[in-house]
Amino acid sequence: MSRQVTAPGRAKEYETIYILRPDIDADGAERIGTRLAEVVTREAGRLTKVETWGRRRLAYDIAKHRRGVYVYLKYLGGGKVVSEIERNLRLADGVLKYQTVLVRNDVEVQGLTVADEDVKFERLELTPIEDDRDDSRERQLGLIEPERRVDRSSEAAPAGDLDEAEEGEAEGAADEEES
Repeated sequence: MSRQVTAPGRAKEYETIYILRPDIDADGAERIGTRLAEVVTREAGRLTKVETWGRRRLAYDIAKHRRGVYVYLKYLGGGKVVSEIERNLRLADGVLKYQTVLVRNDVEVQGLTVADEDVKFERLELTPIEDDRDDSRERQLGLIEPERRVDRSSEAAPAGDLDEAEEGEAEGAADEEES
């Protein structure tokens, strides 16, 4: 099995998305962000983009949380950078999940310009968590049926609202019943 080695002056580009607990304070999120930025620079990598997507609903419950704070990192480096970032995310108490994806295999580092604003971790200013209206225990257990919407198109139209073609079909059906 051969291992692909990147040329000097070139690196691999990775994306990591990690989800923080929804009740994390701004200081805790900032500590995690600065730790990750230090790891990237220490392992000879380079941050190219940092975005905070805010608190969002999770696709499924993770550690009894329905929401999480999403943070997106894009960086250049080798396999050591990825393993060290994932190790630090695994050790952080505020992180629920993370995932890293290789975006491009061969990127020229010298030709890449990055704005300082793109790699700055924003301070989280989150509003208090609002409760979902479906959060009742009875609804979760299925004891209360979900509210059903009435489908107006399937209801029978009043007799006076029939089109001429529908009237002909209705008369034809009545004629068949008589014979």
